[in-house]
Amino acid sequence: MFTVPGTVRTPRLTLLPLEAAHAEEMAEVLDDPALHAFTGGRPLGLDELRSRYERLVAGSPDPGQIWANWVVRLDAADRLTGTVQATVTTHGDGDGRCTAEIAWVVGSGWQRRGIATEAARGLVAALTAAGVERFVAHVHPGHRASAAVAAAVGLAPTGHVQDGEVRWESG
Repeated sequence: MFTVPGTVRTPRLTLLPLEAAHAEEMAEVLDDPALHAFTGGRPLGLDELRSRYERLVAGSPDPGQIWANWVVRLDAADRLTGTVQATVTTHGDGDGRCTAEIAWVVGSGWQRRGIATEAARGLVAALTAAGVERFVAHVHPGHRASAAVAAAVGLAPTGHVQDGEVRWESG
């Protein structure tokens, strides 16, 4: 049985399990329309973000999926800088093997510092230790920075495109 890892530490970061209370600081971090250039949508206001975080913390309504979400704290600055997330599913064959679809976002003011790569590596390491065997991410073909993060955690692009994003998978 898969158990969501708790706090994850990397050399510069702490990945903290998501709480609704993180919305206040994260609303500021994520308040940039440019973050939605490849995914669509708009920045959420504080109340919308808090409501979203409450839903995420409550967990997936699908018993076959586990939602795992963390905020990313840059320890030296003692500031939240982004999020990482995973939707974990079992392979359904009874042996407990799991696949995680992962994603990451780092606020515009914190980009180009290696935070997304370090956070995603920490996420993949923690999930691997918890029993995840396969990883998947969906990356817009024009989002070079996100493609670089996917490659850094061992994912490779496939020929599959879903909703305009390329599916990347681990070996």
